[in-house]
Amino acid sequence: MIAQTPVAPYYAVIFTSLRTAGDDGYEAMSDKMVELAKQQPGYLGIESARNEIGITVSYWESLDAIKNWKANLDHQLAQKLGREKWYSHYKVRICRVERDYGFAEKH
Repeated sequence: MIAQTPVAPYYAVIFTSLRTAGDDGYEAMSDKMVELAKQQPGYLGIESARNEIGITVSYWESLDAIKNWKANLDHQLAQKLGREKWYSHYKVRICRVERDYGFAEKH
């Protein structure tokens, strides 16, 4: 699904990753993080895709909301496990969305 974000401006956190081999609890933790993020103040939505490179974009009302999400203890554990066993490489980019537009086919 494409996230239903509000009128800009808002913020996007782009998490791009290369995975290591195997699951070793990754899928369960990923699902848990999505559910936990949805409960955080300032959360607006998420979009994710994975092929060889994984890209997850989460949307937030403010930089403070992003900072609070990063500091969440369960999220910190997921970050630690990601560095130790799930990712061979990742990059986080934080952006302010100034404008957005789209198209949706009508049925």
